Amino acid sequence: MRICGVELKGSEAVICLLSQESDTFNIPDCRKQSFQVSHAETTESMVDFHFAFKKLLEDYRIDEVALIAREQKGKFAGSAASFKLEAAIQLCDLPVTLIAPHDVKALLKRNPPQVDFVGLELKKFQQPAFEVAYALQMKKIFGKD
Repeated sequence: MRICGVELKGSEAVICLLSQESDTFNIPDCRKQSFQVSHAETTESMVDFHFAFKKLLEDYRIDEVALIAREQKGKFAGSAASFKLEAAIQLCDLPVTLIAPHDVKALLKRNPPQVDFVGLELKKFQQPAFEVAYALQMKKIFGKD
């Protein structure tokens, strides 16, 4: 199973791919680490983002997308642009699972990765995307939140 972990920050989608074959987890090489949408208020920018993101999912044969859920109101609320990006991702014809940050932490605490993040050859800014992808994989394996 191949999962694309996504963290939405403003008008940027940071991604990390994670695959599992038998009991082995792999981080496949990926041509992009993030998608930046410069003008989220325009239809053209959103269509371009949707096309590019969907193409990446198809090219890397992703089975599911794991997305870090954002608050809808209050001090830590996500931006309007991030919710538009989320909607565009949800329209990619793949299952999209939203996981709250506290659930990601709980799943990582219960089943920590067997490798240090530094050894994964990912950029530091990709860590939340990796963690949500790994958390979804643990949720699928153990069936718990």
